[in-house]
Formats: sequence, structure tokens, C-alpha cells
Amino acid sequence: MRGAAVTESEYRYHRLQTAGLLGGMSWESTVTYYQLLNRGVQARLGGLHSAPCIIHSVDFQEIADLQKRTDWDSSARVLADAARGLEAAGADFVMICTNTMHQVADEVAGAVNVPLLHIADATGEAIRAAGHDKVGLLGTKFTMEMGFYRDRLRDRFGIDAVVPGEARRGEINRVIFGELCRGRVMPSSREELMNDIAALARLGAQAVVLGCTELDLLVDDERSALPVIDTTRVHAEAALAMMFGEERGEYARKRAAS
Repeated sequence: MRGAAVTESEYRYHRLQTAGLLGGMSWESTVTYYQLLNRGVQARLGGLHSAPCIIHSVDFQEIADLQKRTDWDSSARVLADAARGLEAAGADFVMICTNTMHQVADEVAGAVNVPLLHIADATGEAIRAAGHDKVGLLGTKFTMEMGFYRDRLRDRFGIDAVVPGEARRGEINRVIFGELCRGRVMPSSREELMNDIAALARLGAQAVVLGCTELDLLVDDERSALPVIDTTRVHAEAALAMMFGEERGEYARKRAAS
């Protein structure tokens, strides 16, 4: 009604930024993103408030086939086209809801006129806020072996990331694509991952980064030999900070203090 009083929550709601999610890689973790964003908005505003977001969910088989062929140029074109669609639909910023495909983050960022919220930046800020400078990194072979993730943590945040040996990297990659992305959570794989985390602790890691958005389905926080940095959660928390116009890094400081 015209002239009616507007509550503080309504005032803030109408000014929330809209998140554009590049999802489907895999859809299992995109579900988690959607839940975290909506729960985060509801926790802050109460009532029936939910997150303003737009999701473009790609066919992961196409992306996975391109990954196997290391055809990053084609992968970049697929995601860049999707990002442009999100921007056209009204997204105020975009986020790639997977760690591995940040290999093409620069190409995606260059395709749109809105900010791209980089998962490694959200992770680096969370690690520094927790007071760590050396972490273990688990993820796909691409994330563990290529420079796009580890180099960004080192160059932007001064964080050293160590990874398991070659044989274990291959097995973790198999678990991600062969089990977790298909919705299968195997107790034997959980046990092996706990052993991997313990081995990273012996290498001097102060925390472990779940550098694959599906790994939170498998890691048992209570049994982990190291504090867990869940990239899905910190990426979603960074998105909430952008939605509410909070200072960059504020979400990481709040999380470390809680």
C-alpha cells in the first residue's frame, strides 16, 4: 500500500544483490549452495525471506568430457555463455559453483560486466582469518595439480598448500567422479580420506581445504585430524556477504570468531 511503513527487513530485502550461480558441476553440490544461501538469508532476515538467486545448471557430462580432454577453451566458452545469460537475467554477481572449473575463471569474468566471486579468494580469506598459513588441499586432480588454485592461495594470501602423493591424488579423483558426483557416499572412501588428512597433518598442514564442492558429503569433521575449511560453505558465505553489501572479508572474520 502506498505510504505504508516499510520495516527494516523489507528495506534490506529489496536491496539484496542477486546471485548468479553457475551450477550442475555436479548438481549434488549445487543443491548445497542453494540451501546455504537461502538458510543464510532467512537466518538474517527471518520471516519468509529467501535468497534472490538465478541458477544456470549445465550438463555435467559435457563439462567432464571436456575436462578429460583438457579442452579448457571449450569449457570456458560454455561457462562464459552461461554467465552472460545470468547477467542478462539480472544477476548482480556470478559464482562458479565448483572448484575445478575456476581453471577458466578469468575467461568467465571477462565475459560479463558484473563481478565474479572467486572460490579460492573466499577460501584464502577464511584460511587467513583462522590464522593459518599452511594447509592441506584435497580435490580433483586438476585442482590439486594445476596452478590455478594453489598459486592463487600463495600469491594473494601467502598460503602454502600441500597435497597427497600421486597415487592418492588419482584415487581421490576417482572417488569424486565415480562416487560423490553420482550421489554415492562409501564408508571405505571416508576412511581413506581420513587417513589422507592425517598424512597432510604430518606434512605440517594446519587445516585441510575441501577443494571440491562434493567432499563435504564424505568428510567426517569430528574424526578429521585437522580443522576443515569447506569451500562450498565459505563460498556461499562470501556470496551472502555480497548480497548484503558487507565489507569484503567480513564473513571470514565473523566465521573465525564464532
